[in-house]
Amino acid sequence: MKLEQYLKEIESFLKDYLESNHMDSYVLGLSGGVDSSLVAAIARKAVGKDRLYCYAIDIESNPQDIIDAKRVAKELDLNLEVVNLTGTYHSYLKDLSDEDFIRLTKSNLKVRMRMVALFAYAQEKKGLVLGTDNADERYVGYFTKYGDGAADVLPIVHLTKNEVRDAAKMYGLSEILANRVPSAGLFEGQTDEKEMGISYKDLDDFLLGKEIDPKSKERIEYLHKISEHKRKAIPEPIPFKRD
Repeated sequence: MKLEQYLKEIESFLKDYLESNHMDSYVLGLSGGVDSSLVAAIARKAVGKDRLYCYAIDIESNPQDIIDAKRVAKELDLNLEVVNLTGTYHSYLKDLSDEDFIRLTKSNLKVRMRMVALFAYAQEKKGLVLGTDNADERYVGYFTKYGDGAADVLPIVHLTKNEVRDAAKMYGLSEILANRVPSAGLFEGQTDEKEMGISYKDLDDFLLGKEIDPKSKERIEYLHKISEHKRKAIPEPIPFKRD
């Protein structure tokens, strides 16, 4: 199946899924990155502007992320609201502990706070939350458990990073956006590839069955193994068989 044809399949899936679940809308966190921008473009095409609500949630975010989110919203004619939770985040940290959490804990807290906000908006809009994880991120567990991984629907979970970039261009999104260095914008200088310790090119090639550098392959397999708990349903013991 060609990528263009598959994108039509995703559009139909999103339209049918919303209607079959008797919901009114989709809710999306728009970061200004290519993944969320592509999901916005697909959902906009699938259900229309009035059934898609986008939120740019600022928690100590890079100012450029908000600028890019606004630009995407203008390009695609989206409903966008900018919400600043930086003060709430610092208040939450203060209430949680007198000691400083490590950076990873703080970063994951930001992601989970964003998702809590999105689910709150979704409930008000009688909506479902759209996730933005792609195939690369899902395979190696590069998402926050009960954060961005807690969405109701994952429209682009079967697309590699390069396919996401190609798809973004098909929907008319700018080359600058499609080729932007992937980052969650959680702290200064943060990039996806630095955190994962592998390049998206190697990860794409691995998922497509191509030969890659042995060290990169080892790293990918390790990340996949230690993140298995993120992809599985919540474990349960055997059922209680009452006498």
